[in-house]
Amino acid sequence: MCSQVTYKNRTRPIPLGLMVPVILLVLLTSLPLLYIIIRAQEAGWSHAMSLIFRARVYQLLLNTLQLLAVVTVLSTLIGVTTAWLLERTDVPKRKLWNALVTLPFAVPAFISSYSWISLLPQLEGFGGAVLVLTLCNYPLVHLPVAAALRGMDPALEETSRSLGFNRSQTFFKVILPQLRPALYGGAILIALHMLAEFGALAFLNYETFTTAIFDQYYVAFDGASAAMLTLVLLLLCLMVIGLELLLRGKANYAIERKGSPGMQQLIKLGWVKPLAVFALLALVTLAAGVPLGIIGFWLLNGTSSVFHGQEVWSALITTLSFGFGGALLAIVFALPLVFLAVRYQGRLSIMAERLPYFIHSLPGLVIGLTLVFFAIRYAFPFYQTSPLLLIGYAMLYLPLAQSSIRAALIQVSTQLEEMARSLGKNAFSVFMRITLPLIAPGVGAGLALVFLQIMKELTATLLLRPTGVDTLATKVWEHTANAEYGASAPYAALLILVSGLPVYLLTMRSFTRNTAHA
Repeated sequence: MCSQVTYKNRTRPIPLGLMVPVILLVLLTSLPLLYIIIRAQEAGWSHAMSLIFRARVYQLLLNTLQLLAVVTVLSTLIGVTTAWLLERTDVPKRKLWNALVTLPFAVPAFISSYSWISLLPQLEGFGGAVLVLTLCNYPLVHLPVAAALRGMDPALEETSRSLGFNRSQTFFKVILPQLRPALYGGAILIALHMLAEFGALAFLNYETFTTAIFDQYYVAFDGASAAMLTLVLLLLCLMVIGLELLLRGKANYAIERKGSPGMQQLIKLGWVKPLAVFALLALVTLAAGVPLGIIGFWLLNGTSSVFHGQEVWSALITTLSFGFGGALLAIVFALPLVFLAVRYQGRLSIMAERLPYFIHSLPGLVIGLTLVFFAIRYAFPFYQTSPLLLIGYAMLYLPLAQSSIRAALIQVSTQLEEMARSLGKNAFSVFMRITLPLIAPGVGAGLALVFLQIMKELTATLLLRPTGVDTLATKVWEHTANAEYGASAPYAALLILVSGLPVYLLTMRSFTRNTAHA
């Protein structure tokens, strides 16, 4: 497939109607950085330095880094293996396995951890954290690597084998280098998730920066220490992003070809096939079967299983409302950012587009603390209101909407928009009547992705939700924190159900679309 994108109007001045919302968004997404600077200034820089350079921070740093490294490596190995098995071999029922191995993506990590803890209470500390978080996060590598394998031109592998390289040599010399962008992209997401993870580690009693920040804020009421720990966490985020950019370098693995990719010849596993099926079954059982089975057990046998239908229904409606509202707001925020980045390339557009990605790497806890800080001081009527919570969701998950919309917008020819403008239509009318209908699939995918993440969000919700308002995630958290596993089960089951639907639709849509030619 060969495509060329031209930007004939890149030298045109940016319309004021586009510039104003983008500047407001840049200011909004800069608030977490401003929050840390203000808190450090209030504490005094010498006191701030003493809060940073102390033994406890070194221990938190060690805990966080070793968890980040081990979980990222293990998840990457598992994700690459499952993607290769399902895309390159003749393992039976590949479509079914593709849905099953991505199922853990719909199970929030804190629900998976409480399921494992209720099954094996001794499963605490580093070992338990590695097990649970690896099983929760490997789909973040599986999904992009599988997509990259589907789009790879089989002619390259055929050429390698014709030159005398066997399958192993072809994998390491031809396939793996082309997987680097997808592999690094998935790995960095896992690493950033390790920095941001809170609920699962709180259940597993493993302390990292995020859990320590929460304790400082909620237990010790020490905002200055929380802010300084946040500063160290922010520096770690920068290091992870910088390492990924360094590894990725300037390599470009785009494949130029005419037409669609040819038929991919699947590798026959032979006597190894039963072992591969057993390995996939064991993985799915541990990653999804255990949480779902434990929730089912507590649902039927928990002594605290006193179901309050009205409360469950209320939490479900609240969760869906917040999910849809936050996703819609993220789309509204993302549209001007993406339009500026694609149609008016320049320094401003690059900065405006990249800043939300950096904010996305911060834990929800930091976003929550930031909005609480500014709301109490400068906009108290918004404190603990639904609009403030929706803004927090949009800040957290804006890049998910950006990436989906950008992929759709770069495929829309600028000639259509210029033709409409030549007929006397203004820019807003052209966007609403020409551009928006053409990028609707990307907008829909972004809406589903953000909706899915908001369903599972916990820490920002705990800080920003209106008083007396509960979501499914907060109800699970409250009941499981009091060891009321039976009472938490209906909320956990509903949360997985509403999260699983968008995961299934997105996974099946991608799998079907990209394998239709194979």
